[in-house]
Order: sequence, then structure tokens, then C-alpha cells
Amino acid sequence: MTQILKARKGEITKEMKAVADYEKLPPEFIRDGVAAGQIVITTNFRGRVKRPLGIGAGLKIKVNANIGTSPNRIDIKEELKKLEVAFTSGADTVMDLSTGGDLDEIRFEIIKNSPLPVGTVPVYQLAKDAKKRKKSFVELNEDDFIDAVEKHAKDGVAFVTVHCGVTIQSIERLKKEGRVLDIVSRGGVLLLEWMLYNHKDNPLYTHFDSLLDIAKKYDLILSLGDGLRPGCIADATDRSQIQELVILGELTQRAWDKGVQVMIEGPGHVPLNQIEANVLLEKELCHGAPFYVLGPLVTDIAPGYDHITSAIGGAIAAMAGADFLCYVTPSEHLSLPDPKEVKEGVIAARIAAHAANIAKGFPDAFEKDRKISMYRKKLDWDNQIKLAIDPIKIKEARTKNNLEKKDICTMCGDFCAIKRFIQNDKEKDFYKLFKQLHNYLPLSSE
Repeated sequence: MTQILKARKGEITKEMKAVADYEKLPPEFIRDGVAAGQIVITTNFRGRVKRPLGIGAGLKIKVNANIGTSPNRIDIKEELKKLEVAFTSGADTVMDLSTGGDLDEIRFEIIKNSPLPVGTVPVYQLAKDAKKRKKSFVELNEDDFIDAVEKHAKDGVAFVTVHCGVTIQSIERLKKEGRVLDIVSRGGVLLLEWMLYNHKDNPLYTHFDSLLDIAKKYDLILSLGDGLRPGCIADATDRSQIQELVILGELTQRAWDKGVQVMIEGPGHVPLNQIEANVLLEKELCHGAPFYVLGPLVTDIAPGYDHITSAIGGAIAAMAGADFLCYVTPSEHLSLPDPKEVKEGVIAARIAAHAANIAKGFPDAFEKDRKISMYRKKLDWDNQIKLAIDPIKIKEARTKNNLEKKDICTMCGDFCAIKRFIQNDKEKDFYKLFKQLHNYLPLSSE
């Protein structure tokens, strides 16, 4: 029985208890969120994963890291290194988006070695395997799409992206309105090609009940993909994007009726002034289901720095109610990321998530900032390093400047304001001087 069905019966499962312990929340809160579909829990996992993960309303913001090969770069060892870097940098999940090499072997190795829940996009393997069999993707039959999802579920994948909202209805809207960048989702465009060739609607949509049967069997989370997400600022929040979201909202209700866990994937490229509206639209149209956003990127002119553009958008989206941030690396739009860029992407997304957690009032997030500030006041670099989101970066900076045993940095040196205040306070009791000075200051106009 799935987590949703157990929660609806009033049961608090061991998975719900584990999530509650991690989040420092009552288990009843987790149970009620799962029952309502507003929290999902990863339960279908293998490898080195030690505990289930909760994503959704009232929980701390989670971060995903995408890894995986491409046809131009196939190196399992490098992907396992990326997996290790994603984990040590603080990602909560990884997605294997491999499109090159033996995808079964790559997925097996990633799942076997992953300490984090793993997600996949089964349609990528369909395309790769069709080419391997010297067939065109469009020649696949409808059952192939459903079988691919079950294959990944059997392997121990925690969640799958399925682009069920790319339908004749949403494509007609796209054709009518037009776009600058049309479709930028690989899964979305593959399904469109299949639909045009076969003169049929999307099999992931028409056979959605079969997907639900698989998801229910394995308690697999369906991440309903945004195949029509905007790929540039000019296309943000257009009618085809919203049409797809309406369809995903209808499918969400069908999934819940069957007792299946669901997340909704979101845009893409969105200007700052539209991010909150996008989040509120998803929450309304999809009945409060957890929202999983890529970025969003707030400008298109920063290739090489898109981990920054996405962190800006991610912080705003998470503060507005998004639950799950998919990282973006500096090499987005340029190349397959290397391990160093994976780290930079994870750290940027974690900064966005942490900033949102502070804004949303999570006490432990605020307390971490307060503690590091207290250590900064004491010029205690060791404890600052321990609390920092990237301790290695601080160590490298201090080693490079020969400051390991000093209480200053090279920005201010002995002119450090904090250091001078502490020294002067010891000598003159600055607080008494401030009090005396206050007596000579004019009263404020208030």
C-alpha cells in the first residue's frame, strides 16, 4: 500500500516518522501532508540510500542535481565522481539524465553507488534504445513507453519525469500562439515527433492509468514534467505553458484518486516579476502538489553564469512556495558539466534554498546564520569553516593567503572593523562611551 493510502487511513509509517525526525516536525504533520498530496516521500530506492526524503509544503526546500552522460561524453567513472560531489556538496537527490552509452549499466551503477534517491527520465532510454535497434523513435509502440517506466521503477528509481501534458490540445495552443524558442524540453520534443508521425495523442497521457498502476505498485513518485516549459524569458508564462499546467492539474487529481504520489515540474526561464505568479498558478491549478522548478533562470544573457541566474530565481520561487529546486550549473546551455561545475551548481541552489528557508521562518536556518555571525565576531575561523555552506572554499582562500594561523583576512588586515572594536572594547569599555555619547546627541525627530 502506498504512503498516500496509508496516510488516509490515519497510519504514521516508519517513512513518515523518519521524515518527521529529519524535519523536526510532528509525525502527524507529515502524515496529513502526505494524505493531502502536498508532501511526497521517496520510498522506492536502493543503493546506499539510508532514509526516505520528504518534499513539499511545510518542509525545508530540497535540491536536486542532474548528472548523466551525453552521446559526446560517455564516462561512467566521471558520472560516479559527479554523484559523489553532488552528495558531499549537499544535494538531496540526483537525476540520471544519461543519453549516451549503455544506459542500463550507467543507471545500475548510479543507483548502486548513490547515497541519495535517484530520479530518471525513461523516455531518454526509449530514444537511445530505438537507435541501438536501428529503429526510429517514432516507430515505437505505445506499450514501449509504459514498459520503460516500469523498467526504471524495478531498478529502484525513486521518481520519474513523465511528460504527460504534451498533448494535442497543448501543442495546438503552442502552434496558434507561436514562440521564440518553441520546445526546449528533450522529452517534450521527442513526444511531439512521435505524435506527429503516428497521428496519435501522447501515449503517456492516453495510457495514464497504466502509469498509475505502475506507480502504485512500486510507490513510485510521478514527476509530471513540463515539456512545454519556456526556454527563454520571451516565452515565459504563455498560453501553451499554462495549458500544459491545467492538464497536469487534472492528472494530479487522477493520480491522487488512485493513491499515487505526484510532483509537478515547473519553468524554466521566468523574469523576476512573474516568478511568484507562476508558483501560485501551479499551487492553484495542481491543488497544492509539490512544485519542482528548474531554476527558474531570470535572464538569458548569462551563459557560463547560469548557476547564478537560476539561484536568484530559485530563491524567489522557493520563498513563494516552490518545494524542490533543480540546480543549474555554469555550463548550462554550453556543455555537459564536469564535477567542479556540479559542485558550483549544487552550492548555488543550496544558497537559494537556505535563503528561502530563512524567509519562510525555519528556526534552524536562521540559527545557523546567527551562529556563524557570532563566530565571525569572535574571529573564530575554525567554527566559521564548519558552518559555512562550502568549507573547502574558505580553507583554500586562507591557505592561499597564508592566513591559517591568523585572525584576519587580506581584505582589511589590521583595519578589520570587528577586530578593532573588540580590541578597543577591552581597553576602553566602548559601551560606556556609547552611553555617554548618547547624552550629547540631539533627540530624534520622532
